[in-house]
Amino acid sequence: MTGWTLDPFRMRQRTGWTPARVTYVQLIALAAPVAVSLAERGLQQIVVLLAAAVTYLVWEMAFDLIRGRSLGWHTATVALIFAVLVPASVPLWQIIVAVSLGVVFGELVFGGRGYGIVSGAAAAAGFLVFSFPGTGLPVQSEVMALAVLPGLALLLAGGLVSWRVVISVTAVLAAAGLLQHGMGGLLTTAVTVAFGVVFLIGDPVAGASTNPGRSAFGVLAGLLIVLFDTVNGPAVAPAAVVFASLLASLFAPLIDHVAVALIVRRRRLRHG
Repeated sequence: MTGWTLDPFRMRQRTGWTPARVTYVQLIALAAPVAVSLAERGLQQIVVLLAAAVTYLVWEMAFDLIRGRSLGWHTATVALIFAVLVPASVPLWQIIVAVSLGVVFGELVFGGRGYGIVSGAAAAAGFLVFSFPGTGLPVQSEVMALAVLPGLALLLAGGLVSWRVVISVTAVLAAAGLLQHGMGGLLTTAVTVAFGVVFLIGDPVAGASTNPGRSAFGVLAGLLIVLFDTVNGPAVAPAAVVFASLLASLFAPLIDHVAVALIVRRRRLRHG
């Protein structure tokens, strides 16, 4: 387990959050980005959203039936994030296959939203790009970046995104941008990574859970974005953010293990 779990009892005892409340907040945070994607891409985007949503719902119903529990909808955020990330021109069958993989192997096989080890949306988008050559993710616009800000504020206020992760990722990307392109390219870099940083790398399920670990996780994710970026200029390839999120998530347990070991060692040295 990496970030946190959506186990209802533990969440109520520790934070007052329930799975339903978490999902409500995340859906509210995604409302503006989804609306912008619809405005920018037109009717085709509605088809993408519907295909992703129906695919998620079918798998959710199947797993809930197998496990004998009531219908859940907590993985709906996977479908929405995926729909914003991908171009409206993607064939429907590819959307169905990619969302199926992200929802099933990113979340449902582990027990549902909150129990996985990677972001389901990142898994779906990464599978799409890796498996279907020629399918690229669109670079996000300035309007999309602005639409992300209210959701980021909401998620930060609710503790559903760590400010340590956001700041450390931003610091790494800003430093890399200054070295490569100077001050003039910082705004373009920030615009193109805003959505991915908040809704993929900032996903607390897939990230580190200790405070020092969150900072280290953000630094690692930022370095991986720089490493995977294939765009010449200050803009960042969306696929770089997706793959950075997936790879950094795999290291999150190790990061937390090292962070806890260092904390324990420091306390032993301090108290004898």
